[in-house]
Amino acid sequence: MIVELACDGLPRQAYGYTGGIPWPVSMSMRPERCVVFVHGALHDHSVWTLLARWFAHHGFAALAVDLPAHGRSEGPPLASIESLGDWLVALLDALQVPRACLAGHSMGSLVALEAAARAPERVAALAMVGTAYPMKVSPTLLETARDAPGRAIAMVNGFSHSTLAAKPSYPGPGAWLRGANQALMHRMQAGGSPWGSLFEHDFRLCDAYGRGLEAAAAVACPAHFVLGRRDVMTPERATRELASALRATVHHVTAGHALMQEAPDDVLKALRSAFAA
Repeated sequence: MIVELACDGLPRQAYGYTGGIPWPVSMSMRPERCVVFVHGALHDHSVWTLLARWFAHHGFAALAVDLPAHGRSEGPPLASIESLGDWLVALLDALQVPRACLAGHSMGSLVALEAAARAPERVAALAMVGTAYPMKVSPTLLETARDAPGRAIAMVNGFSHSTLAAKPSYPGPGAWLRGANQALMHRMQAGGSPWGSLFEHDFRLCDAYGRGLEAAAAVACPAHFVLGRRDVMTPERATRELASALRATVHHVTAGHALMQEAPDDVLKALRSAFAA
């Protein structure tokens, strides 16, 4: 689904995947809750496909978005996590969504946090998946993302998965978790090429974001963290201060940073708990 945003200074056309269920013309016509999924660095809506489909087919309005300059959404990429938070609120406005649950992965978790802080009355629940604060990135990885993005993609893809080989054809026939993730990142990097290295851009946004505790103080809804026990990119120790500030409920799954792909059933169980009330 293509959404036209009426927001000066922000990209105006955004794409959202609705989980195979047509989006309601007006949210007032559908009493069920809305869940908006936000992807991480150099990804797009497809990392949420399995989860978005479950929610869409179980009484929720579901929307997995492509952030500006990612996937099918219009560019340019935005300059900060804060501006992406504004963009997400503008998307809710364009869709006439009065109140939604937000789920964000990695960089997307910070975007969801900012949106929940900027419009606390609009967010019913916040789920931060594979998150950390501060989300610092090593200078070496930032330089590699700028100068040799293909090598940086291979590095991050290796760090994101907790095993060298998942079960054959898991979570579906013909699936290859590492290969699919690497191909997706290369596709996003190529699509963002008019604006330089999209990989470097996304990681610099994560590295620069310094408003996490201030944003947490403005959040009014219940918060949930979904964390991979084997995540070496955003380990649990990097979440403790933010989790305390949000009084977050913490859910653990046995996976690395790519936990929606490695443990989709366990992540779904955590999100169902987060958005059940």
